[in-house]
Amino acid sequence: MPIRRVMPDIRSTAMPESRDFYALLGFEEVMNLGWVMTLASSATPTAQLTFISQDRTAPVVPDLSVEVDDVDAAYAAMRESGAPIVHPLTDEEWGVRRFFVRDPNGKVVNVLSHR
Repeated sequence: MPIRRVMPDIRSTAMPESRDFYALLGFEEVMNLGWVMTLASSATPTAQLTFISQDRTAPVVPDLSVEVDDVDAAYAAMRESGAPIVHPLTDEEWGVRRFFVRDPNGKVVNVLSHR
């Protein structure tokens, strides 16, 4: 299954300060919904950081996000393996289809595809 990008999700109550700090390293804001903000490198757009104050549609803030080509296939594989699904496969209003799964280390992974 091809992976498009992987990025850490950082719980934050300091979104503007985080944006300004990481701008010093070359990151630029590419998405901001108020509760979630993504910064990316203009030179390497898949080098990204996401800051989340809370997740508006899921029960927890994920620890990292993995964008895959086929989120439905990833969901089926995780369910078949018995991995704990934390948030079901959902079409979100901001254009992604995603689910959350807990890894063997207890970390919550947001697995997504853009629609």
